[in-house]
Amino acid sequence: MTAESLPAELRRAIVQIARTPRLLVACDYDGTLAPIVSNPDEARPLPESVGALRSLAGLHETTTAVISGRALRDLAILSRLPGEVHLVGSHGSEFDIGFVHALDAKARDLHRRLESELNRLAEGVPGVQMEVKPASIAVHVRRAEEEAAKEVLASIHSGPCTWPGVTTTDGKQVVELAVVQTDKGRALDTLRHQVGATAAIFLGDDVTDEKAFARLSGPDIGVKVGNGETLAGYRISGPEDVATVLAFILEERRNWLYGEQAPPIERLSMLANERSVALVTPDARLTWLCHPGPDAPALFADLLGGSGAGHFSIKPHRNGLPLGQRYLPNTMTVETRWSRLLVTDYLEPGGPAHRTDLVRVISGSAEASVVFAPRPEFGGVPVRLVAEEDGLRVLGTSEPIVLRAPGLSWEITSDGLHDTASAVVQPTAQDPVVLELRCGTTSLGPHELSEVDRRARAGAFWSDWASGLKLPHVETELVARSALTLRGLCNSDTGGVLAAATSSLPEEIGGVRNWDYRYCWIRDAAMTVRELVGLGSVQEAEGYLRWLHDVLGTLAGPERLHPLYTISGTQLGAEAVIESLPGYAGSRPVRVGNLANHQVQLDVFGPVVELVCSLAEVRGELRDEDWQLVRAMAEAVSRRWSEPDHGIWEERHVPRHRVYSRVMCWVTIDRAIKLADIYERPITEGWPELRDAIATDVLTNGWNGEVQAFTTAYDGTDLDAASLFVGLSGLLDPSDERFQHTVTAIEAELRSGSTVYRYRRDDGLPGGEGGFHLCAAWLIEAYLLSGRRTEAEELFEQLIDAAGPTGLLPEQYDPIAERSLGNHPQAYSHLGLIRCAKLLAQ
Repeated sequence: MTAESLPAELRRAIVQIARTPRLLVACDYDGTLAPIVSNPDEARPLPESVGALRSLAGLHETTTAVISGRALRDLAILSRLPGEVHLVGSHGSEFDIGFVHALDAKARDLHRRLESELNRLAEGVPGVQMEVKPASIAVHVRRAEEEAAKEVLASIHSGPCTWPGVTTTDGKQVVELAVVQTDKGRALDTLRHQVGATAAIFLGDDVTDEKAFARLSGPDIGVKVGNGETLAGYRISGPEDVATVLAFILEERRNWLYGEQAPPIERLSMLANERSVALVTPDARLTWLCHPGPDAPALFADLLGGSGAGHFSIKPHRNGLPLGQRYLPNTMTVETRWSRLLVTDYLEPGGPAHRTDLVRVISGSAEASVVFAPRPEFGGVPVRLVAEEDGLRVLGTSEPIVLRAPGLSWEITSDGLHDTASAVVQPTAQDPVVLELRCGTTSLGPHELSEVDRRARAGAFWSDWASGLKLPHVETELVARSALTLRGLCNSDTGGVLAAATSSLPEEIGGVRNWDYRYCWIRDAAMTVRELVGLGSVQEAEGYLRWLHDVLGTLAGPERLHPLYTISGTQLGAEAVIESLPGYAGSRPVRVGNLANHQVQLDVFGPVVELVCSLAEVRGELRDEDWQLVRAMAEAVSRRWSEPDHGIWEERHVPRHRVYSRVMCWVTIDRAIKLADIYERPITEGWPELRDAIATDVLTNGWNGEVQAFTTAYDGTDLDAASLFVGLSGLLDPSDERFQHTVTAIEAELRSGSTVYRYRRDDGLPGGEGGFHLCAAWLIEAYLLSGRRTEAEELFEQLIDAAGPTGLLPEQYDPIAERSLGNHPQAYSHLGLIRCAKLLAQ
């Protein structure tokens, strides 16, 4: 049997419960795992159920158990269930992890009297069997003649069942008398408590199982096997259906925990249109798209939750591996090729602020399969799909969403919670198939322009911009792709800049270091647009500075600036975990929001002033509003520079007096003084003295003679790649031996082949992480300042080798497993690549 044979409501409930953090799967034995047979000693469990229970028990945070009325010893011998499955016998009196209810002398005496009396009542009645257990005695009458069985049961109920201290449990042709207070409901509660289950599913067929059903609540599921009145919410016919239910739970749980085959992070390509971003896998699967903005909930979250979290896939109908994927030159349009099939994807630029329009064009001569599975709010909102002549309508969402696909014939299926639409299409060379996902509108009507014109317009939007860049002669194409990527992370509507396009891509596969980077960090954004200014594009910097002016206008003082804000410039909500998503390759938790919003990061002011310096140099003038911003940053530093902070890496430990933060405070004042000197602006009294005081503080307290390096902070000997900025910033002459020693120390401790780690200290979080591409870029710059050009060139070659086939870089790289890690594409990584290429070209 297949899962489709189960009731739709039950399938829907299983899909939900499979996503609970800690799952308990428990069931009865006779009539549930094993069919009812005339001889109870021959009741064997169905092999399919045993296999499913065992596989479930092997999953992370998943417990399986069988709660039976049989004695524990008999249950173990008869069922032959593997050790991974917990056994509970005698309706909860006996646990395989130890006999919970140790009998006192009074209970043992009662047990002996019960055994004697029950033997007397059953004596001479053919077919009546006694089952003596450690804390109870069961009397089976299944083999006895009907009238004789009724007489025996009546005698037991009117006699021993009335004795003080005796608990009675009636089942199908069996009565059990226990000398302890226990039932299957109590047993289920005990198991739930022991394993810390956040939800439980229980399957049973007997009257005794009703005690367990009665204990279920909230997300729990009760499944009645067979006929009869029940407290369970769902019903199936027999043990064969039990096997199907267990197999379906296994499939859903495994997919949720570990995800489906996750594509390598660096092989994901980003679509962008100055307002929205999306990610496409190497086989043209739309795996990530948020709406109505990049920091909104995901409509397609396949990247973090597998197909159940939403995807939009196109592939050859008769299989076939993709031959390659590329960006059309100087655009954000992506082509994915198979032998006789081509899929072209782009997000349309322009249009109203509330719109996200994705165009997918299928051309070639091969049949293609299309699967459209939107899952709004990270899969948390049930959706229906309605087919119309011109496409599909998505119902049940707060934002209107349609898929224009004229003439396609869709098959719509449901998993009980969400609809999925599938179609097989046949493009031709003269007649490609065009699919238009329109978020933010109900219109399924034709566009005013042909698809060919729209594709040309979308391409020209990017290529016209790229044609104005001044690119270095080192890795020119890769630098251009990095610039386009940074531009794609900029939001033209607000001026905000994404740190990365994604949330929760892991810093360690299976680890917990999974953060949401779909926001605008003051520091990251300033560094991003500054590199674009250096390539000749100033509009992104101007938009960002307007964004920052607006943010400052909401604060009591510039020193109150938070490290990050939403793309629209508002404060973030609380960091939250989406429990229903298993994460990329099973890396949980999946987070939205970022606790760094509440941290103190005193380095954020320096990059803003450096950006203004670069912008003024390109323009040949310093605008009044930009000078006002510089003064605000300097004011913030003057008020707070001597405080400890959380630093650039946002560690969730107590604040420290960090070298990098102090250096960037020095940069703020130093660059402000230089701007005032060049553009004849009056400086605030005390700035020169403050600059000298901060420099002295760093050089005195940041240098550690024991390790012969500038350390992370004033209170330890641990190293940090960010401390390279003592020399990179100009606070210390790069020829100074203290900087040279620091470069050597960081190289020795933090560099691993092609990458450089941020640090090696305990940062208060479990697990590890990869090396940071940005830190590798800093070391390349330090090598160049130290006259070590050969080492710089070698490390740069290794950095660019880590880029994916379409030229994109995530945040980190694991040199041991040789795989990319972290959110993608990451602004830090691409701005570091651009900066290194420019320096190497000088």
